[in-house]
Order: sequence, then structure tokens, then C-alpha cells
Amino acid sequence: MLKCIVAEDEALLSTALRRELAVAWPELAIVEVAEDGGAALEAIANHRPDVAFLDIRMPGLTGMEVAAAAADASPSTLVVFVTAYDQYAVDAFERGAVDYLLKPVTAERLAHTVARLRGRLAEAGRHAERASRMARDLLERFDPQPDEPLTWITASAGRGTRLILVDDVIYFRADNKYTVVATGEGDALLSRPIRDLLRQLDPRTFRQIHRSTIVNLRHVASVERDDSGKGCLRLRGRPDTLAVSQPCMAIFRAM
Repeated sequence: MLKCIVAEDEALLSTALRRELAVAWPELAIVEVAEDGGAALEAIANHRPDVAFLDIRMPGLTGMEVAAAAADASPSTLVVFVTAYDQYAVDAFERGAVDYLLKPVTAERLAHTVARLRGRLAEAGRHAERASRMARDLLERFDPQPDEPLTWITASAGRGTRLILVDDVIYFRADNKYTVVATGEGDALLSRPIRDLLRQLDPRTFRQIHRSTIVNLRHVASVERDDSGKGCLRLRGRPDTLAVSQPCMAIFRAM
């Protein structure tokens, strides 16, 4: 379902707009209603809605200021300005607005706006699908997976070089353009980024638990969860604990 934010400081006008939207666009879910500019910008940043209907004159930030900031907070959000003053029309379209509605908003005029929004969203979806298909094709063509996972790696340790069996690695951690290799015998430094390394590791044994960390599942002693859904790993053979991002906690649900 498509998501929408409505920002309007006058309660009666806000209710009327939401009622008309429910009729004109039933599949559009209004996920939050804001009564001032600051709340509107926060709602857009939190929900990243498909559409935002913004009153131009609101307490705090104006609708124009909210739209300007929302371009960074949620670039894909389509903006429609709603106002009682027609002198802002030129500025509204210069801000990239899809449409500009004058109060009171009529059902006929809103239907026209909904049609324009549907068209823009459909066009964006087609572009995204084409881009995704092209990316998959390029990946398959120019970036094939290795036939066999890594077995050994050579990494720097002080002034020397260590030959390390991959099964002995407890975890890998990103360090700028390098990767720290953590084993039971200490750390070494690998001169390649962690994103390249991940593609050469056996996914049955090594899993990414954070954008900067890959862990060897055979060396995980226990996992702890906090109330926010994030986790922490305790390891066999190392005193370190490793943070697990919330999306990656699904790996350990069976533990």
C-alpha cells in the first residue's frame, strides 16, 4: 500500500482533505498527520512516504522549507502543496511539486491531482525495474561468483606475513580500505576491502552481521538480544563481543 503524509495546521481542513483522499485514492494510506512544519519534516524522514500533501503556511517551517529539506530526507517522496494563496504557485513548481491545490480543495480538482501522482509513481516504478534488471544482467556478465570459496589467506602481522587457514578466522572487520582478520592467535591485516572478501567466503560458514563485520558461525558461543531487536555475539576463542544489526538478527533466530 502506498504511504502518504498530510501536513495541515487547521483541523477542519485537514479532516476534509483526508476524507476526500479516501474517496479519490482508497489504496493510499495516510500514515501520519502533522500540524506544523517541523513535525511534517520528521514524519517524512521517518516514513519516507510516496506522497506528501503540504500546507504552505504552517507554524515553524513553511511547506516550501519542508519540501526543500525533504529532498534530502526522502528524495522519492512526491510533493503536492495545498494553500489558500495562489501567489506561491510558481515557487511551488520550482521546488519540484507535482501539483498545487487551492483551498477549499474540490473533489474534481483532487481527482486530477491523484491521476498525476499515479502517473508519476508508475513511471518511477518502470524506471526502477529497468535499472534493477540492467544491474542484474551486468552482475551476471562481468562479476561472476568464484567456483570455490577461499581456503587460505595471507595477511600482514607486524613486519611479517601470516598464512591463515580461513576456518581458523573468527571474524573479519572492515578498517577503511583494509580488513582486520581476527583469529585465536591475534589479529592480522588484509589489504582488500571487506565487501570484496564476502563474495569469496563460504556462505554456509561466514555471515555478515553488520555492514563492517563478517563472523565465522563456528566460533559463535552465544547471542544476546536487546529490546530494540539488535544483538550481541559472544565468541569462542576471543574475549571480543560483536554487534549484530537488527536486520541480521534473523540469522540467529534458531539459536
